[in-house]
Amino acid sequence: MNFGKVAVLLGGKSAEREVSLKSGGMVLAALRKKGVDAHPFEPKERDVQDLVKERFARVFIALHGRFGEDGTLQGVLEWLGIPYTGSGVLASALAMDKVRTKRLWAAEGLPTAPYALLEKDTDLKAVGKRLGTPMFVKPASEGSSVGMTKVKKIGDLEEAYALAVNYDPVVIAEKFIDGPELTVAIVGERVLPIIRIETPREFYDYEAKYVANDTRYLIPCGLPQKKEKEIQALCLKAFRALGCRGWGRVDLMLDKRGKPFLLEVNTSPGMTDHSLVPMAARAVGISYEDLCVKVLELARVG
Repeated sequence: MNFGKVAVLLGGKSAEREVSLKSGGMVLAALRKKGVDAHPFEPKERDVQDLVKERFARVFIALHGRFGEDGTLQGVLEWLGIPYTGSGVLASALAMDKVRTKRLWAAEGLPTAPYALLEKDTDLKAVGKRLGTPMFVKPASEGSSVGMTKVKKIGDLEEAYALAVNYDPVVIAEKFIDGPELTVAIVGERVLPIIRIETPREFYDYEAKYVANDTRYLIPCGLPQKKEKEIQALCLKAFRALGCRGWGRVDLMLDKRGKPFLLEVNTSPGMTDHSLVPMAARAVGISYEDLCVKVLELARVG
């Protein structure tokens, strides 16, 4: 528990700011409950040089999205020489970029859904014909399903693109995988139990993630033990392929035949009362407070 003075970075200026404030507030309370000398630090309102001036020995990153999860902040902390939670600069940047994540996984022979990049002059009808409907359209570098649309008709592609491009100039269309959605948390070298997510909504959107009370989280996930172990191994491989470290969460879908398709890696997952990593940890007897301490123990620089 001798971590020294710890800064919990929360808030920030991404589209996921409100979720980050909640995650950070809960992490802060948990660390303090465990006797850690933890303090809130809002990088949107303060100079990061204050981390050095105020002699913070370690940083818990509870920021989500850009300027917190995408390698920019990690680069600053590397420069300052302050150990921080989660993945390093390159892995954070790669994981935040869904296009480059997919390209890297494809190069490693890891399964991910077919996709297309959308631009102003893209032939949307051709994309629709190739990927089929329904499909998902989303910003390449956002999280929490921000700016994401499930497109059921090719005629709706243009509107979905217009929404997504508000959040990122790079927009991705991804083939819809018709099957259960799963998520796999990784803490250190340990892969936690798979969670199966079920929602009555069109898809697991922002509302289903953070507001709705009718989203179901199934642990055990209902898969045979052998299949679960195969998927856990796949997710660990996908996590390591990006160079991720510390902790994170891998999201994926199964098709009707049970074949997995990787979606993305979250390198600074949510830590709210609706969040998935704490749920998976609780299923193996790890309390929220102990989870926060374990993640903080894994903080490093370099």
